[in-house]
Amino acid sequence: MADHVDQVLGPTDDTVSFFQARGMFYVTALWVLAATWLPMLLLTLLIRTAAGYRPRAADIVIHAEFALIVPAVLAALALLTVWRRLGWLHTSVHGLDFAATGRRPVHLPWSGIAAVALRGRGPFTELVITPVAEDYAAVLPGPGGPPRVRRRGGEVAYIIDVGLMSPGPEVLLAELHRRVPSKV
Repeated sequence: MADHVDQVLGPTDDTVSFFQARGMFYVTALWVLAATWLPMLLLTLLIRTAAGYRPRAADIVIHAEFALIVPAVLAALALLTVWRRLGWLHTSVHGLDFAATGRRPVHLPWSGIAAVALRGRGPFTELVITPVAEDYAAVLPGPGGPPRVRRRGGEVAYIIDVGLMSPGPEVLLAELHRRVPSKV
């Protein structure tokens, strides 16, 4: 990584933190899993009924329990899997520090940011950060996989899931606009 001089003028405690709330992650995982599990369960019942299966009243209760319990358990397991590795982002006078869910953190100085944009909607909103050059970004040590990177035409961009971050993506974009107004 090449050294880039970032002269810091201003207070060093000007940090704003954005983080993914565990409760928001659980609820979103719950409704996504329920929205996929229920049609699969109904399709299975329709296929079994077409093959000659006749459900009794007790079977209907069991299937209703499956429809309620399985998504809740799977969402809890997903949350436990990423418990200490949910996405976060910190802005300070030194630059931008961020990590996508389950990924290693990255530091990018303000002078190294070429463009910032939001992509997607609702809980699936992503922040796309394009550095001036790939060597401006420093991958920090820590647990998790490599940062989420998109490569197109020789251009590198980092992707962070921000749809469930608190405060929301609009506040994050406003903070980035405050820091680098010409690049947002």
